[in-house]
Parts: sequence; structure tokens; C-alpha cells
Amino acid sequence: MEIGTLFLKCNLTGIITFSELNWITTYQSNFTRLEESIAIKLGRMLDAGSINIGCHLNS
Repeated sequence: MEIGTLFLKCNLTGIITFSELNWITTYQSNFTRLEESIAIKLGRMLDAGSINIGCHLNS
């Protein structure tokens, strides 16, 4: 998984899952400065209510 892809997916769907949040916290020590800024942006989007914690349903 890549943080940039995850960011785009969260913007598209408005949802981030617990497993995706877990991935971010597990690998955040290896992030570059750009990846760190994306993770911070995701956190701010969660705080603002722009994205929600949930699950993706299969169609």
C-alpha cells in the first residue's frame, strides 16, 4: 500500500478503514516528509469530518 494511493481513495470514497489507519501507524516511522504531510492531512480530514472511519461494502 502507498499513502498517496490511500489518500486518493479516501478522498474519492470519504471512508478510511481501521486496517488502513493501522497501516499508517505501523509504517509512519518509515515515511518521507511528503508521506508524513499526507498522513497529517488525512488526520485533519478525519477531524473535520471530511472523511469517516468505516468499511467498504462490496457491490
